[in-house]
Amino acid sequence: MASAKIISARARTDAEDRLIEAEEPLASFHLRAGGKLPGPLVTPALLELVRMARKTGQSQSRAIKAQDSLEAISAWAEVVPGKAGTMIKVSAWKAEELVPDTIVPETNQRFALVRHLAGLSARLGTAQEILAVDWSARDLDSLGEAMMAGVGMPWTDFAPPKDFDQRQPMHWRMLDGVKVSVPGTSRIWAAQIVPLGRTEPGSDGFELYLVPDRPLADAPRAVSRKPDRGAGIGREVAPVLRQPVSRIIANAETIRTQLAGPLADEYSNYAADIAAAGEHLLALIDDLTTLEMVEDEDFSPAPDPIDLADVARRAAGILGVRAKDRGIILNPPTDNECIPAIGEFRRTLQVLLNLVGNAIRYSPEGGQVWLRVEKGKGTASVTVSDQGEGLNEAEQSRVFTKFERLGRKGDGGSGLGLYISRRLAEAMDGRLTVKSAKGQGAHFTLEIPADPEG
Repeated sequence: MASAKIISARARTDAEDRLIEAEEPLASFHLRAGGKLPGPLVTPALLELVRMARKTGQSQSRAIKAQDSLEAISAWAEVVPGKAGTMIKVSAWKAEELVPDTIVPETNQRFALVRHLAGLSARLGTAQEILAVDWSARDLDSLGEAMMAGVGMPWTDFAPPKDFDQRQPMHWRMLDGVKVSVPGTSRIWAAQIVPLGRTEPGSDGFELYLVPDRPLADAPRAVSRKPDRGAGIGREVAPVLRQPVSRIIANAETIRTQLAGPLADEYSNYAADIAAAGEHLLALIDDLTTLEMVEDEDFSPAPDPIDLADVARRAAGILGVRAKDRGIILNPPTDNECIPAIGEFRRTLQVLLNLVGNAIRYSPEGGQVWLRVEKGKGTASVTVSDQGEGLNEAEQSRVFTKFERLGRKGDGGSGLGLYISRRLAEAMDGRLTVKSAKGQGAHFTLEIPADPEG
């Protein structure tokens, strides 16, 4: 990633939260994210701050983060309400250019959690029209039936966003995270929208998920389209923990980066420790949520034709900064290598991110990590090799065990990554194995079916 210089900009909105004036670089970011000038704000963090300022009649300020297809930005935003709208000032604007090959929807596993928590999911077309619907929550039966009968219509006709007077078409960024009106249920539901498309978000349509504010209270079960996965860490604990932990991390990052003003170095270091601990807790929540998902008897991936070499290159690209911080050289497959395979793209990437992340963690500083792909008889494989201390035979037999950390302490791991990765590999009709010896590093191999037409 290449960091841009720190700059600031001013902007103005009207009484309907439409951005009517904006200086660079805010104007360009708004337009790249799908907005118009003048037009509705499409950056969720900034839109939330503007609405809060209008609602309370008081100035609001906080650190914001956002991302489009080209850049990830962070800034300090100040919003001052007025009679006809608000004045916005963003300062300490920092932009990091995203490497195109590393732009994938689930790098931070956010959508894995959303999918697991959702009571209803739908596949949408490019105009957010309904293509297919499925649901598990019994209090959404009426909504699910109505949406099935309304294929081809905008999903907002059936679950209209609250506090919005505007009807479709609305930009998906404005709808992502909004609360929706769902008749026949006592719970509050929020819409989560996942744009599809490898290059331009939304170019292949969208996935819609309705996520509840709480589990459904015990009651006689009604017939639904599939089992209601209502118990466990995912439903019960994750939603309760994620929001306050995320707020702690955001506030700690604001202090660490000194966006709110200069600070003594020791306090900035304290904030960095708090943020790191929060990230560790969020990773544990994600691991436990994913654990439930892969152990569900109804769990099954959605295999597609993929290029295993391309997925390996993406995994190396995503973790390149982490490797560079430790002086480790990553050796991914070359650009001309292509290994056609059958597997779910995001699950295959998830496994490789875990393997490469482990290799970086346990290799000595200044070492190397290799990703080598191979096409066998009916199989496609990728091997991740490191220069760590390696595993003896006893450790190799235990390394895929749930919660097994092999006596390691303080490395931030949960002992679930390899267990989950093996379950994902097996769910894709593949396998995950290890070969190692003490003092000779470790070699983890993911093997999935080859694409017979590749």
